[in-house]
Amino acid sequence: MSERGFLTLALESSCDDTAVAILEGQRTIRSSVISSQIDSHSPFGGVVPEFASRMHLEAVLPLLDRALLEAGISDPKRDIDLLAVTSGPGLMGSLLVGVMAMKGLAQGWGKPILGVNHLEGHIFANVVNHPDLDPPFLAMIVSGGHTEVVLVKELGDYRVIGETRDDAAGEAYDKVAKLLGLGYPGGPIIDKLALTGNERAFDFPVPLRSSEKVEFSFSGLKTSVLSQVEKLRKNGQPLPLEDLCASFQRAVAQSLVSKLHIAVSLTGVRKVAVSGGVGANSYLRKKLLTQTAWKAYLPDPFYCTDNGVMIAGAAYHGWNRGRRSDLELSPSPSWRITDGV
Repeated sequence: MSERGFLTLALESSCDDTAVAILEGQRTIRSSVISSQIDSHSPFGGVVPEFASRMHLEAVLPLLDRALLEAGISDPKRDIDLLAVTSGPGLMGSLLVGVMAMKGLAQGWGKPILGVNHLEGHIFANVVNHPDLDPPFLAMIVSGGHTEVVLVKELGDYRVIGETRDDAAGEAYDKVAKLLGLGYPGGPIIDKLALTGNERAFDFPVPLRSSEKVEFSFSGLKTSVLSQVEKLRKNGQPLPLEDLCASFQRAVAQSLVSKLHIAVSLTGVRKVAVSGGVGANSYLRKKLLTQTAWKAYLPDPFYCTDNGVMIAGAAYHGWNRGRRSDLELSPSPSWRITDGV
């Protein structure tokens, strides 16, 4: 199969963003559009699954039209070669909307469909962005729902070498932002406030600092921030938000970077790709790019968060590896990246 001209239309709807992209071959982005639900979920301090699935339902067809228009495709039944959709892991209702929408198109247009693992998609955000990123490499997926380090032996051959015991890093950002009264999502807000803060103002513990395993835990750090906030309030002191954010962010980044050092040492692999929403954090990106123990690969911040391009990239490679789905495809909310992709 010739790569040139092969068009993959992908839909991502695993959580609270509806995203559609059209990818030509493995790296030419013909279109990429997203409908965010942040404003709708912000009053609740997190994603409300029922609202999320309903808003996906409202957004998917207009987004598909936009993506086709931006890609200059007037006859998708003729021009699209492969339909791709995130089928797990994620919120069941959100996944169901995406899977059913793309199964409908597959049946109506007579096109093949491929279910994509969301975590493999995050890995492919870097594969699409970096032509020189070849296996083996280490992939850290760090987001609101996931924090894990994956050894990519080959594209499609993955081994999880470490993950979080409790909260994901992005979840910790959201929870700390909520207790500080900063709003949702917490990552971008904390990142911005931390720019003018003193990262050493508070000595928050670096999670699992003494452990020689590739493992993460952020619940204790969150509790430490809460204790500090309660102490300040009890003493009648105003909350130095910038310093609290900078000190918290420093502890998170130190945890992530230190565990990557262990992963590099254990595997001997010196290429490290980081993706997921926390991968857009400016402080973490700076720390990763200034390390000498590895070469860091980071996608554009836009492609760290959920997007259709990463799903299209994973689908294109999966299709060429011989992966196939059919109209019996169903969502798998707990689909692990090691369960066959």
